[in-house]
Amino acid sequence: MKRNQGGMTLLGFLMVLVVVGFAAFIAMRLFPMYQEYYSVKTALKGLSTEAGVSDMDPARIQDLFFRRLYINYSENVKPANVKIERMEGGWKMSVNYEVRRPLVGNLDVVGKFDASQDLTRRAPE
Repeated sequence: MKRNQGGMTLLGFLMVLVVVGFAAFIAMRLFPMYQEYYSVKTALKGLSTEAGVSDMDPARIQDLFFRRLYINYSENVKPANVKIERMEGGWKMSVNYEVRRPLVGNLDVVGKFDASQDLTRRAPE
């Protein structure tokens, strides 16, 4: 009775290793961009719960926003990327920015991020 061994060859294993390694490399390049985006979203959400934010002037709101971002080491969001508009009952804050990171050689990965939050008066609970 003859048995055949099954399994992966060394060449097959190396191919799988290359694909997994390249996917991990891409993930390591993209993770900081998305981590910063979630920091922006968290800062906006935290700002919306700030007491009296709907009555503050835009410069004060922007200052509070950038203080929250400074804590999270966000460096790609600049004051020119922040837009604060008046709306009924408060403000609407929008943050639009772009991040460009080198990937391999002369190839770059570009992320465009857009987040907005209403900064309005809360109804008494």
